[in-house]
Amino acid sequence: MRLVGRGLAVCLVAALSLTACGGSDTSAESDSNKGLEKNTITVGILPIPDVAPLFIARDRGFFKEEGLTVKDVIVPNTAAAVPNLVSGAMDVAIGNYFTVVAGQEQGMAKFRILADMLQAKPDVFDIVVKKDSPIQSVKDLKGKKISVTSQNSIATLAVDSTLRANGVDPKSVHYVPVAFPDAPGKLAAGQTDAAWLTEPFLTSVQMNLGTRKIADTMTGPMADFPIAGWVTIDEVLKKYPKTMAAFQRAIVKAQEVAESDRKAVEAVLPKYTKITPQAASVIGLGSFPSSLNPTRLQRVADTMLEYGYLKSKMEIAPMLVPMPQ
Repeated sequence: MRLVGRGLAVCLVAALSLTACGGSDTSAESDSNKGLEKNTITVGILPIPDVAPLFIARDRGFFKEEGLTVKDVIVPNTAAAVPNLVSGAMDVAIGNYFTVVAGQEQGMAKFRILADMLQAKPDVFDIVVKKDSPIQSVKDLKGKKISVTSQNSIATLAVDSTLRANGVDPKSVHYVPVAFPDAPGKLAAGQTDAAWLTEPFLTSVQMNLGTRKIADTMTGPMADFPIAGWVTIDEVLKKYPKTMAAFQRAIVKAQEVAESDRKAVEAVLPKYTKITPQAASVIGLGSFPSSLNPTRLQRVADTMLEYGYLKSKMEIAPMLVPMPQ
């Protein structure tokens, strides 16, 4: 999270009410030219920086090159995308790895990961408090209310890990489920004592509330932790293998661009969110991996098991879809 001038405060407030462009790449080549099972797919997204590669792929013609038209649809969270994938309303969706792995164990669907999306970097997922809060360290969080996106989620896993690393029992704090856009207001009103936030909300609350960082939750055992991927389900993969392969090739090219060129990410953020170009230039960003590394992704299931979020060990490798040649 970077410090920015007071002039950005208004710009950053807009980031708290994100909207999607609801667009699509409408210039795809025909099925007959590419041999795809279908050339129009629907992808569920959240209006956050994580999904920037999809818009990079659209703007740079990567989908067009593969004969694809990609329609984006906003979902409130990853869990909400699951029934849409199962019903066929969506072909691909943003998949928070925690939710995907938990859903796989619970039998919600047979998930398949087409490509990696986001990996944590320092100060992209922090615990913050108000500037006048008596809380000065992680140890002071004992007995306090901490807002998280939802119970039993990547949010609680990240905070659990931070608490344990500082000698605090996770059961000693009170998790309060609050959506990211609503968390700053809850914190300001004193309804919570601390908030677990990501960008663009971190930079916004720093400027508008003068918040203080108590901890970066993606350090130590959570450093470089895999956050989310581009996910489908087995039924879709079997029905549209060539179409899914085309999506993979295009999105991986875009992931490579996003990882190597921050300006490319900044350029697309205002197209599907209310983040202004000025605000996009200062927010913290995660890493955009372009390969499905089974060892890296296995960390998710292993850490979930360690913290009691899974009942038994789960192998991630069978969920990964190899890149087509």
